[in-house]
Amino acid sequence: MSTTYPIKNEKKLKKFKEYYLTEKPTYRNYAMIILGLNTAFRISDLLQLQWKDIYYKKKHCFREHICIVEQKTGKERSVAANANVLEVLDHLQKEYRNTDEDSYLFPNGRKTQTHISRSQAFRIIREAAEYAELDEHIGCHSLRKTFGYHAWKQGVQPALLMELFNHSSYHVTKQYLCIEQDDKDKMYLNVCL
Repeated sequence: MSTTYPIKNEKKLKKFKEYYLTEKPTYRNYAMIILGLNTAFRISDLLQLQWKDIYYKKKHCFREHICIVEQKTGKERSVAANANVLEVLDHLQKEYRNTDEDSYLFPNGRKTQTHISRSQAFRIIREAAEYAELDEHIGCHSLRKTFGYHAWKQGVQPALLMELFNHSSYHVTKQYLCIEQDDKDKMYLNVCL
C-alpha cells in the first residue's frame, strides 16, 4: 500500500469536493467526503457512523458534537459539528427515507443495516480525485490528512494536531502533514523582516 497525501491545492480540493454534488450527483458520496474532510475521522470510524451518533431523535436536532470510540486506538473522540457538517447532515437526512437510530449514515445501497465497505469508499474517493486531476496518492486517509494540512496552514498549533491525531511526536505529525519544500519556500517568502 502506498503512502497517501493530503490535497493541498485549494482549487483542486474544491473540484474534488463538488464532484458528487455537480458532476455525478450522489449525495451519500458527497456527504462522506465532506464529513471525512471536516471531522478527520479515520475512514473505518467514519463508515461506522449511525444516525444515533449524530442526531437526537427525541429533540429533533443534530448533536453539537459527534462522539466516537476510535476503532484503532480505543480512545474516545469528540468532534464539534461545524456548519459544513450540519448542512450536509441536514440534506442527507432529507434524502434518506430510513434514518432510524441504528441505520448507517453511509448505507450500502438501500440496505441501511450495512454500511459501504472501505474498498467502496476508496473507489468513491479515487473517482473524485481523478476528476479533480489529483495524483495517484489520494486515498481514504487523504481526507484526514487534508484536514490536518489545512488546519496547520490556518495556524493551528502542532501540539493540537498531535493530540487530534494521537501522534507520539511532532516528527510523526510533520511527516503526516507532508510538509514539503514548497511549504517552506512560501514561509520564507512571506516572512519579510
